[in-house]
Amino acid sequence: MLNRAVHRAVVAVNMEGSLKIYIDDLSVEAIPLPRQAQLRDVSEQIKQEMEQNGEVNLNFICTHNSRRSQFAQVWAQCLSEYFAYDVNCFSGGVEITECNPRTVHALEVTGFQVSRTGLNNPVYHVNFDAEKEPISLFSKLHSDEANPKRFIAIMTCDHADQNCPVIPHAVKRIPLTYIDPKASDGTETETETYLKTSEKIATEMKFLFSQ
Repeated sequence: MLNRAVHRAVVAVNMEGSLKIYIDDLSVEAIPLPRQAQLRDVSEQIKQEMEQNGEVNLNFICTHNSRRSQFAQVWAQCLSEYFAYDVNCFSGGVEITECNPRTVHALEVTGFQVSRTGLNNPVYHVNFDAEKEPISLFSKLHSDEANPKRFIAIMTCDHADQNCPVIPHAVKRIPLTYIDPKASDGTETETETYLKTSEKIATEMKFLFSQ
């Protein structure tokens, strides 16, 4: 692995300029102290898995794998590589719907480069580093063949957390839930709400991997 400072410099060069500025401006100091403690615990469990298994797979899980889990997958992958950790990030749900276009739009506004293939439950290819393969976003079950057979399950919504007490193949199961931006769909505030949800998750992933 590269020296972390050198790696961050390399990522910064390959990263879209506006996205690099966005990440630099994220203020982790605004995260409430109890939430910081929760994020440090997640960080410690990731570290333990890295030491025990040599690699870490994170599977972010919410019911429909449409909004919060997709944001978390993208930001966790982006920030883990920014801080030079070998972490592979995935997402899944308990029902197959599609990655919500509002989620994708928020990522594009933030600075990610996105392309799309397919019509029903399309695959969105999200790129943050010119030297890396893009992240593939589409709605799927957490047990989908695209996901690994060993992972840390991070529950990003209350419904999935409460209704899925056991996640097959998960070596650890960690609740880290967020408010669903879905309530704003079709309103004048939907774009702002999705951007705020994305920013909150990005900020917390930045704090988590900075630990």
